[in-house]
Amino acid sequence: MIWLRPEFAARLPRPWKEVADAFAVQGLVRKEIPGRGRRTLRFELQGRGYFLKLHWGVGWGEIFKNLASGRLPVLGAGPEWRALQRLPKLGIETMRLEAYGREGWNPARQRSFVVTRELESTVSLERYCADWKQNPPEPRRKWRLIERVALITRKLHQGGLNHRDLYLCHFLLQLPWSGAADDLHLYLIDLHRVQQRRRVPLRWRAKDLGSLWFSALEIGLTRRDLLRFLRTYFDAPLREVFSAEQALLRASEQRARALARKGIPDG
Repeated sequence: MIWLRPEFAARLPRPWKEVADAFAVQGLVRKEIPGRGRRTLRFELQGRGYFLKLHWGVGWGEIFKNLASGRLPVLGAGPEWRALQRLPKLGIETMRLEAYGREGWNPARQRSFVVTRELESTVSLERYCADWKQNPPEPRRKWRLIERVALITRKLHQGGLNHRDLYLCHFLLQLPWSGAADDLHLYLIDLHRVQQRRRVPLRWRAKDLGSLWFSALEIGLTRRDLLRFLRTYFDAPLREVFSAEQALLRASEQRARALARKGIPDG
């Protein structure tokens, strides 16, 4: 199965008719983790940048190892393909989907890929907020970013999706940004582990919220900032939140503390 956006297909020097055509693309490797069966590279077509994420079978041994350790293995580009179609329908800005392909039915050997257009002039929130503790931003600028991140997370979970890697580094801010709400564009990326259901269980909401909390621990946020996030995420008065959502808040805090003890995100 191969799907190509017509505008993308028109830029190709020759048509992609099978998954092997995508695997033959040459570009700058941006990420590759040994044993994960996954590689991300950047390439250009007629002066425009694209990212190609390739997936190939990791073998039954790696699959069983993930399952035995309580992890759900990523078996291909399918989750990202579906998430890239779903997020815009939820009102969440993300990457522009350009192409997708898959071959084979054996999950241990399946090959697949997804292509997205490069998001130009953006910076991750991890970098954008890195010096906030030493150089606090203008309050309204900070509040708008907190509210937007909370709104994106709320839309994600209300829509039946959980990210599984919801850290500040996976939110890209479009630059330049005046600080006003009407020209704030924040893109959610790194969607290859996204899960979709009718309803997101507490466990997975807590993982997303705790991961986000952990990634914001060192940027100088105040208790009032945290309360602003909670009020927006739950879309309810704080008194009601602390009464009705104790289990989720407790689990989210435990997740953040566990990540802080480890010192690095666990992916």
